[in-house]
Amino acid sequence: MSKRKETSMGGITVPGGGAAITVPGGSAAITVPGGSAAITVVAGGAGFIGSHLCRALLDKGCEIICLDNLQTARASNLRALEGRPGFTFVRADVVQPLPAAITERTARIDRIYNLACPASPPHYQADPEHTLLTSVVGTHHLLRLAEAAGARFLLTSTSEVYGDPEVHPQQEEYRGSVSCTGPRACYDEGKRAAETLAFDYGRSGRAEVRVARLFNTYGPNMDPDDGRVVSNLICQALADRPVTIYGDGSQTRSFCYVSDTVDGLMRMMEADIDGSEPINIGNPVEITVNELVQRVRRIVGREVTVVHRPLPVDDPRRRRPDIARARALLGWSPKVAVDTGLAHTARWFAEEIGVPLHLAAAQAA
Repeated sequence: MSKRKETSMGGITVPGGGAAITVPGGSAAITVPGGSAAITVVAGGAGFIGSHLCRALLDKGCEIICLDNLQTARASNLRALEGRPGFTFVRADVVQPLPAAITERTARIDRIYNLACPASPPHYQADPEHTLLTSVVGTHHLLRLAEAAGARFLLTSTSEVYGDPEVHPQQEEYRGSVSCTGPRACYDEGKRAAETLAFDYGRSGRAEVRVARLFNTYGPNMDPDDGRVVSNLICQALADRPVTIYGDGSQTRSFCYVSDTVDGLMRMMEADIDGSEPINIGNPVEITVNELVQRVRRIVGREVTVVHRPLPVDDPRRRRPDIARARALLGWSPKVAVDTGLAHTARWFAEEIGVPLHLAAAQAA
């Protein structure tokens, strides 16, 4: 076997067996794997959940192509994957036609995970047009790839398709209460349209599809500045800054640790199911934001001052998944307790932003 060499481009070093390739709309550093093994494509693979999924697939011996435009993903998420056999990174935007680095390997592609889309409100609202196009046009491009390759396709949708729900907990049959004109619509409606595309491809026999509706996920590799509630509270508390609560803090969320989410996605991809129905992936343990603040305070070992800000437009009041379908079809339920996951996450953030973590978090981890 020949030695693998490294190619560096755009500040990212990626192990490679070939040359850097220029992709329309931006440059890309890639590895060019040899042989004829089946390939799994992970779109959005440099993102928070995507990077954990790439690692888990590599641990199982899969050969993967990680496709990302790095618009909101952190390049540092790729560093842990560098040098691993079977890893390929292609920098490209799924809104644009897929590059030859992908399409030339169509015959070898047998799995496609679509995680490509900003997921935190500040990120997806920063460029709402691109967010919507990523969900719709990007999903269309990847579905066409799945059709050409005969590959199984999994779309990561979101609990945001339920909007500000009038049904609680949220079952997959619930059609949602979503604003199609508000500031969150670029994401919410984009994901709803992406689901429509996926199920239409499935019904017409053009691709074998899966749709996972992800609820709030947290853990290492989150961007400290992504604006989501877990990263906000932990980073503010670690830095001895006032912690921000939007509204009165009575709104509820259900937090699933990233390893559990990834396990659910992988089970769903490989399950012997017809894929005609979406499946909720999330933690059914529901807590208020006020309770989350107190858990973070205990874990980081610091007293916190709370600052209240107005609740964002269309922010949901309650979130809790019904996961009966995931249990029945996938044999899946989350394993990591919220406090355990928060402790691991706090320890990671403390190292990431360079602040000491008090004894409480170290003991909890």
